[in-house]
Amino acid sequence: MKAIMKREPKPGFELVDVAQPKPGPKEILVKVKATSICGTDLHITEWDEWSQNRIKPPLLYGHEFAGEVIELGPGAEGVQVGDFVSAETHIACGQCFQCKTGNSHICENVKILGVDVNGCFAEYAAIPAANAWKNSKKINPKHASAQEPLGNAVHTISYCNVRDANVAIFGMGPIGLCAVQVCKAYGASKVIAVDPSEYRGKMAERNGADLVLNPKADDVVKEVLGATDGHGTDVYIEMSGSPQAITQGFKSLRPGGEVGFLGIPKKPFEFDWAENVVFKGCTVHGVNGRRMWDTWYRTRALLESGKVDLGKIVTHEMRLEDFGRGIELMRKGECGKVVLTP
Repeated sequence: MKAIMKREPKPGFELVDVAQPKPGPKEILVKVKATSICGTDLHITEWDEWSQNRIKPPLLYGHEFAGEVIELGPGAEGVQVGDFVSAETHIACGQCFQCKTGNSHICENVKILGVDVNGCFAEYAAIPAANAWKNSKKINPKHASAQEPLGNAVHTISYCNVRDANVAIFGMGPIGLCAVQVCKAYGASKVIAVDPSEYRGKMAERNGADLVLNPKADDVVKEVLGATDGHGTDVYIEMSGSPQAITQGFKSLRPGGEVGFLGIPKKPFEFDWAENVVFKGCTVHGVNGRRMWDTWYRTRALLESGKVDLGKIVTHEMRLEDFGRGIELMRKGECGKVVLTP
């Protein structure tokens, strides 16, 4: 089968022909109908510091997908041949303290599809049956492949009270764009989107943002305070990982506000914790992945109700062989979600 592989520990990728995987014990084999590119895949391709410390080539990467179950491995339960599935990408051990106390999304021994084990940038993918999520066959496979990042947005926002609230979302990558829709679906009064990309600012408008700010041209803190009667936002959703954006996000948050923090800075940076957190009396929620399986049910409800439309997030559709072009679009910030079909 065709697949995208990180064969050696260096920048770049290879389109390779490899043997079709066989499902092992408690695994299923899925024929991939659509797979989408994530920021993590950009990191792996560029071979940044995080990738160098985490990825062990050779690795078939990619983790967002949707497809049809075509074979069950020994002992696989909960799914059947013909089911249309996506995957929860965090493979939990089921035995550690976190797993046994209902927190498998922060499993102590977690392995991630396409990061620690072979993934789905391929014609077929073998995954644990326990990680399969059954989709309605009515959903477009190209949209179904993007449920995992939508789940990140849903999980992050679920910690904060956004109903009738003023919300600022920093970072308009695909997860941030999903967050705009989710906040509106959950009844936010005003959603302010912040991103330095003019392209993604326009996307934020199309996804329902009430105000879009560009830190290259706007005094973000001043504009946010002006749009909230001088009080600041009730909720700050961090999706950027940018030290500048993080500082601006906290400064534009009202005292006693809430923060949903998903963005990952590339490296440690100086931050005034006393001024921005302690004296402000705000609540900060660190967010990792999706709660299994609470977040997925919430995500399904948003999609089935029509309150969230992933078609507004997907901007480019191309063949698996065009992976390099998709990565370049992501590098330039000139796309929403890029979806590949094998």
